[in-house]
Amino acid sequence: MFYVLLLRSSDPSRRTAMASTNSNESIKEDLAEMKSSLKQKRLQDVLAKADKELKLLKNTTLDIAFTGVSGAGKSSLVNAFRNVSDYEEGAAKTGVKETTKNPERYPHPKFPELKLWDLPGIGTRAFKPKEYLEKVDFRKYDFFIIVASERFTENDTMLASEIRKMNKRFYFVRTKVDQAIDAERRKPNFSEAQTLEEIRKYCLCNLREEGAVDPRVFLISSWHLNMFDFPLLQKTLAGDLNDLKRPLLVMAMPAFSREHLEEKRAAMEALIWKKALVSCGIGAIPIPGLSLIFDIALLVDTMKDFCKAFGLDEDSLRNLAERVGKPIHVLKSAIKKTPMANQINPEFVRSLMTTSVVVGTAMVLEELSDFIPVFGSVVGGVNSFATTFYMLKGFLQDAVEDAESVLAKVAE
Repeated sequence: MFYVLLLRSSDPSRRTAMASTNSNESIKEDLAEMKSSLKQKRLQDVLAKADKELKLLKNTTLDIAFTGVSGAGKSSLVNAFRNVSDYEEGAAKTGVKETTKNPERYPHPKFPELKLWDLPGIGTRAFKPKEYLEKVDFRKYDFFIIVASERFTENDTMLASEIRKMNKRFYFVRTKVDQAIDAERRKPNFSEAQTLEEIRKYCLCNLREEGAVDPRVFLISSWHLNMFDFPLLQKTLAGDLNDLKRPLLVMAMPAFSREHLEEKRAAMEALIWKKALVSCGIGAIPIPGLSLIFDIALLVDTMKDFCKAFGLDEDSLRNLAERVGKPIHVLKSAIKKTPMANQINPEFVRSLMTTSVVVGTAMVLEELSDFIPVFGSVVGGVNSFATTFYMLKGFLQDAVEDAESVLAKVAE
């Protein structure tokens, strides 16, 4: 069995918090849900569906277009979505003059299936929205973010109208809100909430004057992503995407609250099911050693993705440290249970196999024992399913707790 083979090669002295934090009740609830599903479907159909969905997810892309007048801050916003600074190698070019002549693609550094597109500015008087959309090949984008740093113009509303005609979504974003707040802060009786409301009303007013229908504006700062409307923008974008593209955005976007962390957890848990079921299918193939090799590779890749999704990697922590003005070693000190993403390898996976993990895997097997007849010809894969499922559930819990600790450290 997979977990026995790993146990023989592991270091008995190595212990992780994974098993101790794993919620057996949560696991039992999940397994009960799976058994209920299996009562209504053939196991082979469930395995085939999981494999198909994982392949679809792997090949799914999300393309977001950013447009606006020169100097509005769209390039900085592209960098913010990618969780990189304006000055890093590979960042979208920023400047007061128009630096984008043609659509520029910037893949997310951790999740390259998410592509951010910095489009040419729309500030000329001769602007023709339909021709512009054809020029930038609007069909490739899932939605558009229309950016302004002061007021929205007729060009913005004309572009929005044309995008709507083409059955695409768009979102108005007012950037550099932190600068506007700082400028008002020197006035007597300053109120941040009142200033934000005035900025919002002003944006909505000029959008309506230019012909926009029921506009909605998100007020953000590309530097202070945890403030103002950026978290709301993230939630809105995710809510408007389909079930295939939504997990990619949720995984890639930075988290600023426990609510965001829980959204990421939910996306990861859906992946755990699919990965464990695929492991089950491979485990049923009667080729010596195949299941072991496959499961170790699967666990390494998935655990790395978990760490990257929760910002538990060197680059993400460095960028966060710069944004909040704290030394990176202070943020790293909050991480107690998971390694950095680049430290996860086959040896690390083997080191996780302790007596407590084997006991947990046995618990999963016990929960499935009355369903062994249902597994039929794939009964050889049940052990692989149980081990993969239990280990990923435990590692996910550890990653969530470490991410919560980092947020707490940021707030100190």
